[in-house]
Amino acid sequence: MAAKYFGTDGIRGRVGVAPITPDFVMRLGYAAGKVLAKARDGVARPTVLIGKDTRISGYMLEAALEAGFAAAGVDVMLAGPVPTPAVAYLTRALRLSAGVVISASHNPFHDNGIKFFSASGNKLPDAVEADIEAALEQPMDCVPSEKLGKARRLDDAQGRYIEFCKSTFPNALDLYGMTIVVDCAHGAAYNIAPHVFHELGAEVITIGNKPNGLNINEACGATAPQALSDSVRANRADLGIALDGDADRLLMVDASGRIYNGDELLYLMVKDRLATGPVDGAVGTLMTNMALQVAFKKMGVPFERAKVGDRYVLEVLQEKGWLLGGEGSGHLLCLDKHTTGDGIVSALQVLSALKRSGQSLAQMTADIKLFPQSLVNVKIPAGYDWKSNAALQAEKLAVEESLGDRGRVLLRPSGTEPLIRVMVEAEDADLARSMAQRIADKVL
Repeated sequence: MAAKYFGTDGIRGRVGVAPITPDFVMRLGYAAGKVLAKARDGVARPTVLIGKDTRISGYMLEAALEAGFAAAGVDVMLAGPVPTPAVAYLTRALRLSAGVVISASHNPFHDNGIKFFSASGNKLPDAVEADIEAALEQPMDCVPSEKLGKARRLDDAQGRYIEFCKSTFPNALDLYGMTIVVDCAHGAAYNIAPHVFHELGAEVITIGNKPNGLNINEACGATAPQALSDSVRANRADLGIALDGDADRLLMVDASGRIYNGDELLYLMVKDRLATGPVDGAVGTLMTNMALQVAFKKMGVPFERAKVGDRYVLEVLQEKGWLLGGEGSGHLLCLDKHTTGDGIVSALQVLSALKRSGQSLAQMTADIKLFPQSLVNVKIPAGYDWKSNAALQAEKLAVEESLGDRGRVLLRPSGTEPLIRVMVEAEDADLARSMAQRIADKVL
């Protein structure tokens, strides 16, 4: 199995992106269990919730984690297939010691990963991560038999989470009269998301809801929204909702089949909040379209950019004390509704905005037009110090001065390949392409 560790809220420094084997996962569970048990200091036995998506490897990794925790004297509750944000919510609601998700999110079935949540439903504190990393270096042992951890299944995990999602939608509103297509990406929300929207009154048509362990994210969901677009048009539906494999991403489709990405949905949510009161600020990433930055400035809403990744958006939101943020990929955060990105909850915020305004997606986003983006990938030799390339930096500065408030430039290295990514945004597509190539020509 070509399983990998992708958890951006997990054991970053020690593990990074590394092969996952049952042995490693069992040791990870044991190390985490020992750290959690030490933190409780004998006051109470720690209990950890384990959730997973629909990948075939989840069965094996779930058993390995359970064994590791049990060996460390930690009890386990098994939630089965549930979205990543469901584990964050249930961990907090049930007052558990931690939550663990087995999922590689939007990646194909042959990958997998592990993500940890703290008792508060947030990422683990850095100090706890460091302790788990250190514990991984120690040999695995086992507590005495009378202190072994126990496991039980949380039979109502899905129902509890469905009710939580519905609670984030205004009591005075409903979805009666709406036909919504929901694409579950054959993932963790396949038996949850349709119920949420149906119980709020919508007629729901579900696609991507037949997981077989191998088809998660395959030509469906938020990473391949054309299937949703086609289904919305074919069924003459009002809207479409696309989630990814662990249901923390959201893209939406209107009745015409037009796809709305995370940047546009973030803009819509900020606009909706402004209609009822002030918005302290919003957070995007280095890749957030410049049109949002321009629009938020006109609206008087402060805007900050974080590094790419929802964990970094969350960090800036918490630092600023703001509530709304997200990425173009569809990770959206509403911190007055949930502690983490949640595709279903985000969809409900968009739907409530549409209901309150009486407008469509197209109407609510008519006053923002995303800037065309041009991306050029340039291969570089291993170890190449592109930041010290004076000609490159001079060209970047010249392009930025030329664009002014009409565009921007972003240079960043690939995290997995020997590439420099040159991205230019501009009001005109041809201008973006020409400027991106100008800079790319100076990389080497």
